[in-house]
Amino acid sequence: MGVILLAIFAVMEILLTVLSCIKYRSLWYRNRMFFCGAELILLLLVIFLPVTGQKWRFTGCLVILGIRLVLSGIIYLVKHSNATKEKTKAGTIAGAVMSIILIGFSLFPAFIFTGYSGLTTSGQYKVKETQAILIDKSRMEAHESDGSNREIPVHFYYPADNASNCPLVLFAHGSFGYYQSNSSLYAELASNGYVVASIDHPYYAFFTKDTEGKTIIVDMEFMQTAVNMQNNSNDFTEADYNIECEWMSIRTADENFVLDTIKTAKDSGLLDMAWYTESENVKAEILKALEMTDTERIGLTGHSIGGATAVQLGRERDDITAVVDIDGTMLGEYTSCNDGKLNYNPEPYPIPILSLDNERHWGSYVNEPDEETEYVNKYLLDNAIDGREAHFDGTEHMDFTDLPLLSPTLAKMLGKGNVDSSEFIPEINNIILDYFNYYLKGEGEPNIEPWNAQTAEN
Repeated sequence: MGVILLAIFAVMEILLTVLSCIKYRSLWYRNRMFFCGAELILLLLVIFLPVTGQKWRFTGCLVILGIRLVLSGIIYLVKHSNATKEKTKAGTIAGAVMSIILIGFSLFPAFIFTGYSGLTTSGQYKVKETQAILIDKSRMEAHESDGSNREIPVHFYYPADNASNCPLVLFAHGSFGYYQSNSSLYAELASNGYVVASIDHPYYAFFTKDTEGKTIIVDMEFMQTAVNMQNNSNDFTEADYNIECEWMSIRTADENFVLDTIKTAKDSGLLDMAWYTESENVKAEILKALEMTDTERIGLTGHSIGGATAVQLGRERDDITAVVDIDGTMLGEYTSCNDGKLNYNPEPYPIPILSLDNERHWGSYVNEPDEETEYVNKYLLDNAIDGREAHFDGTEHMDFTDLPLLSPTLAKMLGKGNVDSSEFIPEINNIILDYFNYYLKGEGEPNIEPWNAQTAEN
């Protein structure tokens, strides 16, 4: 729709330029005023008429464009009555070009984002959302110099209707991701009787907000380091290992704090000083969600390094029931790095774990020539008490998030395969739902076969 709008506006500007190649500024201002009015009417029709079928996620940009058109019309009206000088053709053309550029800038989100607003859920419950920020008084924020504490935003998805004994699922985003990266999964789980807590890792998320309302963007040094390490993955060093250990330490500390704080609030029925919310109504909603939560049944999942964090917590904590790693290299399984060789945890993974992998990751399972270079995920699965794995041809890293549905352009830039996301994402969500249903609810059977050491060879 954005392309169509820009094309229409461009044609109108060109038409105005042709009609306005005249001597007097007063006539140019008059024509410009009328065209601003026509463009504003067209914009309002697109925004408000249901026949356009648009669910604009960038209404703010369109509103700004509308305001600009109104102000421009007023300015041209005022100038029209006082204009006596001649208008050059070059000035007319330059004005049209500048107007097209400004309109294109306003419509830019239309080229990047779709009207995606979620997928249809399969469960019996409608889904509600609420959020809070948890303040960890035991940790200082390393990215600030004012002595402030570490703050972790938590976003809850839960059944809107009366429900009880809902297992808790904690989700964590990938590097410079954000909490909504897999929102269709949260909604699918919540509609089937789960309480989902999706967290942000400030300074490691694309953006988030703190208790003062300040927007916190991703730390540029972290982002550049992560990109450089990805581009030079064949030259892994002990320094790289230490950096990844630091990242994992921050993430696991965040998630441990969130889980412990949720469990404390569930047991007490109160939100202590660690909870920051915008209103008493939000507190009531959170307590409602926690009341229906069964913290004796906890599942962990996440995308990319978020999945790696889930795997590490599943090994370290004794209150986790099952883990799903969504296309993440299991960094927490590294125990040391000597002369570029990574050593892995030899202890069998203690709880049920499911690894979902893109086509390239699967190649790492089957193409490593010996144990010294064996992919860490395969090593874990080979030694897991209960491990399962599924891989998908034609997929890349971002196919396992909702980004291809929200912005195919960005997903392609960051790594998207040739699968149809409108079909693939519901398939992934269903696999995870079946898996958690089996291990957290004791229902049905997971539709992924148990892993065995011969799987990769076959």
